[in-house]
Amino acid sequence: MKHLSILSILSILILLGCRDSVQNSERPTQSVQAYSIPHFADSTSFENVKKGLPVVDKIFQDYAERNHFPAISYGIVAGGQLIHTNSFGTANLQQKATANSKTLFRIASMSKSFTAMAILKLRDEGKLALTDAVSKYIPEMNGAGALTTDASAITIQNLLTMAAGFPEDNPWGDRQLDATDEELLKQIRKGISFSNVPGVSFEYSNLGFALLGRIVSQVSGTPYQKYITEKIMKPIGMNDSKWEYSEIPAERLALGYLWQDDHWVDVPLLHDGAYGAMGGLICSIEDFSKYVALHLDAWPPRNTPESGPVKRSSIREMHQPWRFNNIFADAKTRSGELCPVAIGYGYGLGWRKDCNGLIRISHSGGLPGFGSEWRIYPDYGIGIVSFSNHTYGAPGLPNAIALDTLISIASLKPRVLSPSEILKQRQQEIVKLLPAWSEESLNIFAENFFMDESLKRRKIATQKIYEEVGSVLSVQEVHPENQLRGSFMIICEKKNLNIYFTLTPETEALIQQLDLEVVSK
Repeated sequence: MKHLSILSILSILILLGCRDSVQNSERPTQSVQAYSIPHFADSTSFENVKKGLPVVDKIFQDYAERNHFPAISYGIVAGGQLIHTNSFGTANLQQKATANSKTLFRIASMSKSFTAMAILKLRDEGKLALTDAVSKYIPEMNGAGALTTDASAITIQNLLTMAAGFPEDNPWGDRQLDATDEELLKQIRKGISFSNVPGVSFEYSNLGFALLGRIVSQVSGTPYQKYITEKIMKPIGMNDSKWEYSEIPAERLALGYLWQDDHWVDVPLLHDGAYGAMGGLICSIEDFSKYVALHLDAWPPRNTPESGPVKRSSIREMHQPWRFNNIFADAKTRSGELCPVAIGYGYGLGWRKDCNGLIRISHSGGLPGFGSEWRIYPDYGIGIVSFSNHTYGAPGLPNAIALDTLISIASLKPRVLSPSEILKQRQQEIVKLLPAWSEESLNIFAENFFMDESLKRRKIATQKIYEEVGSVLSVQEVHPENQLRGSFMIICEKKNLNIYFTLTPETEALIQQLDLEVVSK
């Protein structure tokens, strides 16, 4: 038998639908370039967060009282650990059980990111591909119907990004939590009503994540809930979380309530079932904070050994906006300033970026009797989680106000990127080269550079610029945009000179673009 080339092997794997598995499984050791890792300029800044904690406590207490929450519990995660937690109110009105950081609340749709993480873990292990059709693992989908004759097959990625074409199903889906596996499959066999064709639009679907839970069970050979517990939660120390409420001691379980006609109405808990993958997990603040820390620990990319149950790169993959959702052009900051916002959906998580470049990863949860929300600011290394036993009472607003308040009081700044060695080297070479453009020093430029504009024209233009700015007084440090692109300022006698340059992807990264801009003092 002839040896197959690497290209031939990859072609066969692609035909088998295993492309995702090949790309994301453990790769052979590769050479790693010199990398500048983003860091916090002030390593003590998280200590200053503690100054704002009394303000945060007041924010949550007032919010809970104003909105008739029986109980609210919350925690702040910074520097990789739970630095503060507090609770107000009663977890069980009959027993008068006070809520605390160990009280277990049903977290509803915050369960979805655990499902997504399980899918990526199985993908990383080569057991499935995100491009696989759902019907490969749930054959009943072959008879579920379609909206149009030209509709594509629903893929796992469609389910992860809420783009399967299923209708938004929050009120209905919330009541399916205790459905059995057979009831879920029977529902699919009877056919699905679609609101759109797959892959073209975001529409929130609990059914989609129930199907993902089924895929986790089928591929792993382990019930979904057991897989999440054993492969994700226990490895990070989430030892108290449960799926079935009847397994939890009454004094530790938060019961759900509805505020109606000026009094609280009990909302019965549903048992665990096939829809657990969309909203069934029951957690404490102490437990969930470990999961928040796991997500924050995925940033920044770095060369240290992996320590979590899922690769850091896969967690960062969850945080990307794989499905665009909307742009809010009229969004404003809390101070009333216009600040447009773009939002999207990753894998079981929401993504948001505002006009200032602030990125937020989050997800809320709501069920009859419960509301929850967690969010992280990856660039700031800080996150928050809060639970309530108020029907659909997701505490997103106090979470937002609390984090903004802490960032302001502690003067937190996002990570900064130091210039890479190659950027610093090219900067020194540029400074030495200008304004004369000595021909023996032109080997730092890529092949396109003088095709785009001739050396003669560059010399003439540079000479005019240096006559305008005057003598060079000093050169400032290069400010990197990334490892291979940045700018720096040359302080001159009359005016200043801003230099922008970007390097090529070649082994020896050469200058492909160099712009000189005169800046008034």
